[in-house]
Amino acid sequence: GINAEYGDGSRQEEIAVIGGLNEFQEFYNRLRRIKELHKGGDEVAAPMVMEFLEMKEQRENPDDNEEWAEFTDEEGYGRYLDLHEAYDQFVNLKHSTKIDYLTYLTSFDRFFEFPKEKKLTSDYRKYLSTLRDYLIGFMERINPLMNFSKEKERIAEDFDEKWEKGTFPGWGRDPTSAMKTGNTLDLTPFDSPEELASLGLDRLKTALQALNLKCGGTLMERAQRLFSTKGRDVNDLDPSVYAKSKKSREESVRQREIALLEAFVYHYTELLSEQRAATRENVERRQARTADEVDDDDDSEGGEEEDDGEDVIPYNPKNLPLGWDGKPIPYWLYKLHGLNLYFNCEICGNFKYRGPKAFQRHFAEWRHAHGMRCLNIPNTAHFANVTLIEDARALWEKIRAEKNKEKFQKEYEEEFEDSHGNVVSRKVFNDLKRQGLL
Repeated sequence: GINAEYGDGSRQEEIAVIGGLNEFQEFYNRLRRIKELHKGGDEVAAPMVMEFLEMKEQRENPDDNEEWAEFTDEEGYGRYLDLHEAYDQFVNLKHSTKIDYLTYLTSFDRFFEFPKEKKLTSDYRKYLSTLRDYLIGFMERINPLMNFSKEKERIAEDFDEKWEKGTFPGWGRDPTSAMKTGNTLDLTPFDSPEELASLGLDRLKTALQALNLKCGGTLMERAQRLFSTKGRDVNDLDPSVYAKSKKSREESVRQREIALLEAFVYHYTELLSEQRAATRENVERRQARTADEVDDDDDSEGGEEEDDGEDVIPYNPKNLPLGWDGKPIPYWLYKLHGLNLYFNCEICGNFKYRGPKAFQRHFAEWRHAHGMRCLNIPNTAHFANVTLIEDARALWEKIRAEKNKEKFQKEYEEEFEDSHGNVVSRKVFNDLKRQGLL
C-alpha cells in the first residue's frame, strides 16, 4: 500500500505531526516558512506570455536561431512539395518519357510502369536516392516528432516480406525462374553419383539448371557435378561449376537495393498525399495566371515590403466597391451590375439596396421577412417587388376578400330536395318551409 512506498517511516511521522494537539500551530509554521521562501522574489515564474513573445521574436529573426526548420519559397512553410530537382533528374534519364512538371507530380511514384531492365542504371539509382532523401527530409521538417528509425524498420520488414513472395510492384518473379525452382532435385536418397546417373540425362540437366550450374558433359560428369552439391550451400561451391559468373547474383542484389529505394518512396509518398494534392493544385493555379497577374503579384509583394505592413488606402475617387483584392472594381463592371442604382424598401425600415441584384435577393432575406411579420402579412410570392407598406396592406386585403369569396356558403351553396324532387338552395328551402308551401 501507500505505507510500503515510504519505507523510511516518513509518512507516519508526517501524520503524527499534523494530527497532534497543535495541528493549527504546525499549519501556520509551515505557511510562514513558505512565505519566507518566496519573499525574495528572485525565483518568481515568468508569465507564459513572455515565452510566446520570445518564440515570436525568434520566428521574426531567423538568423538568431538556427534550429528552426527551413523551407524554400516553393514549399510554402510545409504546405507544398518542391520536386524540381528530382524532376530534372527524371527527364534526363535515358529511357524516361519527357513530361511536364504537373504530370510528373501525378505519376512520379509509378515505378512499376518503368521497364525493369532499364532500372539498373546508376542514373536511375541516383534519381531514386534524391527523391527518397527529399521526401524523408521534408517529413522530418513538418513532423519532427515521428520515430523515423522505427518507420525505417517497418518499411524494411514489409519490403522483405513482399520481395520474398515476389509480389513487390514492378519486381515480380520471372516465370522461368519459378519453373526452375520447381525442378530442383532432393539428393537425400542418393548415396553416390552412380545412383544419380540412373535418372537419365534430361532429369540431371533440369536439376542442374535449377541450381544455375553447368548442365553439359556426359551422363557421369553431370551426376558427379550434381552430387557435389549435396549437403553444401550453393554459394560455397567452386565458381567454375556455375553456368554463369557471380554477375547474376550481384545483379540480383542490385535489383533488391533499387526496389528498397522504391519502397521508401512509396511509403513516404502515401504519408505526404495531402501535400502532394495541394502541390498539384498550387501548380495548376500558378500556371493558369496571366503575365499581368504575375506582375501584379510581384508588385504587391514588393509593395508590402516597402510599406512595412502599413495599410494603404487605395485611390477611389468614384467611391466604387472594393473587390476581393482590396482594390476598387472596374468601372464597367460597376455599371454592368447597376451598382450606381439604389432601391429603397419601406417595409425593411427604408433600407437602401445597391443594385437590382441585391434588391431582388432581399425579398427572401431576413430583413424583409421580419418587416412583413410585423405587418401580420405572410411573406409569399404575391408580395414580390412590393416595397410600400400601404401597397402591401391593400394587396393583402384584396387577397383576403378573394379568399372569402371562395369559401363555402351554406345559405346559397347547400342544396335541399323537396317532396316533388325539386332541388333548391338552403335559403329557398327554409323560406318555402316557413310559408307552408312544401
